Amino acid sequence: MDLTGARWTMRGAEAVLPLGSLYISGDWDEYWQFHLQQEHKRHHLALYSSGIPFIKQVLKARCSTTPGALPIPV
Repeated sequence: MDLTGARWTMRGAEAVLPLGSLYISGDWDEYWQFHLQQEHKRHHLALYSSGIPFIKQVLKARCSTTPGALPIPV
């Protein structure tokens, strides 16, 4: 954290110090796997829990404006 010209707020320093501690203690790899799992849950599982949002919007729009099935090019 002691870089020339670096300025740290207390909040920023307190956010970074635990990461350095994890690295020094040798627990970084285990923490990083946990972090990636949590990010996956937060971004993917929550977003797609009820299906694929964009496809649902397309189907809803198509069903409300287009009678019958759309031709599928082969």
